[in-house]
Amino acid sequence: MVILAIAKWNGVVLAESESVKEIEGNLYFPPESVNKEYLRESDTRSTCPWKGLAHYFDIVVNGEDNNDAAWSYPEPKEAAKEITGHFAFWKGVEVIP
Repeated sequence: MVILAIAKWNGVVLAESESVKEIEGNLYFPPESVNKEYLRESDTRSTCPWKGLAHYFDIVVNGEDNNDAAWSYPEPKEAAKEITGHFAFWKGVEVIP
C-alpha cells in the first residue's frame, strides 16, 4: 500500500511524496519532492552519532519565517545513506503521513 505524505506550513505544501523514509519518528522526504523555493539554508548544524552532520533550513512563506524548521543530511554516515539529501520538518510544520 502506497501512502502519500505531505508537509505543510502557513497554508503552503512544502513537500509531497509517496516515497518518504521514516527514521526515529521523523518522515524524510526525497529531495525532488520538496518545494525548495520555500527553504533558505541557515547556519545551524547539529550532529547525530549515527546519521552525521545535519544542515538546517528556515522556511519562508508569505513573508513569515520559521527558523530551522527543516533539516537534511547532505552527506550522512554510511548507516544513514538511504536519507542522503532528504528533508525532514518540525517546529509547527504539519506532516501528514
